[in-house]
Amino acid sequence: MTDTSFSPILTVENLSVEFGHTRVIDGLNFSVMAGRTLAIVGESGSGKSVTSQSIMRLAESTGASYPSGRILFSTENGEIDLLSQSQEEMRSIRGKDIAMIFQEPMTSLNPVFTVGDQISESLSLHKKLSKTEALKESVKLLKMVRLPDAEDMLKRYPHQLSGGMRQRVMIAMALACRPKVLIADEPTTALDVTIQAQILTILNDLQKELNMAVIFITHDMGVVAEIADDVVVMWKGKKVEQGPVKELFANPQHPYTKALLAAVPKLGSMTGERFPKRFPITVMDGDGIRLVGEEKTQETARYDKQPLLSVRNLVTRFDSKKRFFGRVTHRVHAVEEVSFDIFHGETLALVGESGSGKSTIGRTIQQLQQATSGDISFEGNPFSAMSKAEKQRLRQEIQYIFQDPLASLDPRKTIGFSIAEPIKTHNLIRGEQKIQQRVHELLERVGLTKEHAERYPHQFSGGQRQRICIARALASNPKLIIADEALSALDVSIQAQIINLFMELQEEHGIAYLFISHDMAVVEKMSHRVAVLYLGQVAELGSRQQVLETPTHPYTQRLLSAVPVADPTIVRSSGRLSGEIPSPVRQVGNEPTIVPHREIAPGHFVAGTL
Repeated sequence: MTDTSFSPILTVENLSVEFGHTRVIDGLNFSVMAGRTLAIVGESGSGKSVTSQSIMRLAESTGASYPSGRILFSTENGEIDLLSQSQEEMRSIRGKDIAMIFQEPMTSLNPVFTVGDQISESLSLHKKLSKTEALKESVKLLKMVRLPDAEDMLKRYPHQLSGGMRQRVMIAMALACRPKVLIADEPTTALDVTIQAQILTILNDLQKELNMAVIFITHDMGVVAEIADDVVVMWKGKKVEQGPVKELFANPQHPYTKALLAAVPKLGSMTGERFPKRFPITVMDGDGIRLVGEEKTQETARYDKQPLLSVRNLVTRFDSKKRFFGRVTHRVHAVEEVSFDIFHGETLALVGESGSGKSTIGRTIQQLQQATSGDISFEGNPFSAMSKAEKQRLRQEIQYIFQDPLASLDPRKTIGFSIAEPIKTHNLIRGEQKIQQRVHELLERVGLTKEHAERYPHQFSGGQRQRICIARALASNPKLIIADEALSALDVSIQAQIINLFMELQEEHGIAYLFISHDMAVVEKMSHRVAVLYLGQVAELGSRQQVLETPTHPYTQRLLSAVPVADPTIVRSSGRLSGEIPSPVRQVGNEPTIVPHREIAPGHFVAGTL
């Protein structure tokens, strides 16, 4: 229970926020103490992120107004109301006393400045450090969030880092000035489970060391169970429930909280099942809850036919350092000798840490990235032998859903236009009216309405934008969808609906999925086979049951042990999370050792000890 002998460091009193005439937050109240973590949970669009932006006074830049409420922050000189401060006064508080980790790192980092420039800027501004001191401190911060090659990382630009690496740079920036209050808006969404577990441990240690208050906004109930002291549940802009984490998980009172906890995928819940399964979903119905859908086994994979996609000995490398005269000295070995097949109607999950090569494989298949060597065939036709027209057709038959939905939607075009674009590009439907009808069908398929077609990407929440990207991928009737962390931005209730939607489409149209993810509980629910990647090589490959129930490679075991459990009574040890992350960057000529695989059961391949 909250210790009443301490006064809160930050208190939100009767806060209401409006955009135009639309009220998005209504009469919100909560407070957070120094040294404690308050988690704010709720579905996409419930007002979680607007709350955090209002505390930072960033919401006005997108047109927010505050009809009522106060946000009180305790300083050495007494309490101040953040809503009554000028933007000039807020500049000295933001980053120094109250820091924030944003949800979408690519849109929060400046693409024209190096990582070193961006971290050292806040140190120079708030701590008055010299450039050299600031860069030295930046290296320490990057090591603290466990980024490999910290010194080298300072010279890189955001586009040269993976999603997980960018997110860790954002965390390092937020912690640079040792703030009193840290607002973390979905900070571990883009991170794989091992890095997530490490970051949560780092945040926990720093919180103890600095007696920092943390407001943690998330949809991951496993993370909430692990790090929160108190929980606020938001629904449709209102607080519907609040309480200590153990009480809330053990005895949820509000129907929405019950629905939220029921939707959490739990690793191990599919033990003994040969195939993925669709499950009924608990959804809100007015002020109550009801079950929607039926339990159905997903026996859709056609292993009796020729593979839809075959990847053989794929190698993808990038030049990372050059000498003055352009001679390459170092390369990133992103993918090394990877081979696998994807069959019609099958979901193959690619799992592994940030920087293990998951997205690079997806991008190479989608022809967004040039392979260094190796062969990729689609329906028996090698990419290398395809004409330009055949490769163009392939872009219709293989669709990609990106990790960062805001960066993959054109901000100047309505979402109706974006969804219609692939239909027009590939001449799939003729006639404007029929195209619009198809766009409206697709929006409704992913849980949005036809009225949404006229809106722009910035008018949607992160989760809604991801559903728009899924609708756009479905527009061209693909045979294979590469879903790159496509569910990571979605809250659990929407995630459960999208998982079922993916499975329904697979059953109806025989779509195959290459499902790139770090969420092992979701992988267990929807994949037929799983490939575990480590430093660009396949460490383990087999059926979902083989890999997740009898993990043989030490790395697979480590990956599974890092999955957060949605039960606050379970305390995990963080001892196994030590050790440095090896770097995929190597000197030219220093080739990685290719580890051979052995078949330990039919279809279950494990690499020799890495």
